[in-house]
Amino acid sequence: MNKVHHTAIICSNYEISKKFYTDVLGLEIIREVYRKERQSYKLDLALNGIYVIELFSFPNPPKRPSRPEACGLRHLAFEVDDLDKIIAHCKSQHVIAEPIRIDEHTHKRFTFIADPDELPIEFYEK
Repeated sequence: MNKVHHTAIICSNYEISKKFYTDVLGLEIIREVYRKERQSYKLDLALNGIYVIELFSFPNPPKRPSRPEACGLRHLAFEVDDLDKIIAHCKSQHVIAEPIRIDEHTHKRFTFIADPDELPIEFYEK
């Protein structure tokens, strides 16, 4: 293996999630495709020019348990230079971060927000 290629996310409301991932998180749109046969959008997103997320919409997707600690993919994590700056940005977009925590092993600061479908997203300070 070489690297993680992307993470796929299925959302319940495409327009709301598209706005969240592009306007709030600032990911760049690489390509947006409507797949008529599946009644589904596929939005390819990049972070600093690197392809990282495929955002999908499907009619009536089932909810996935997220909390408490359900089995499966737990969360996405993004490295940030300045945790306070990203928290302030999120707050300005009406997205509230959990209280800052300290990683007991690395002593680095981190926090979580949630996307429109309650998928936990971590910001981990460099």
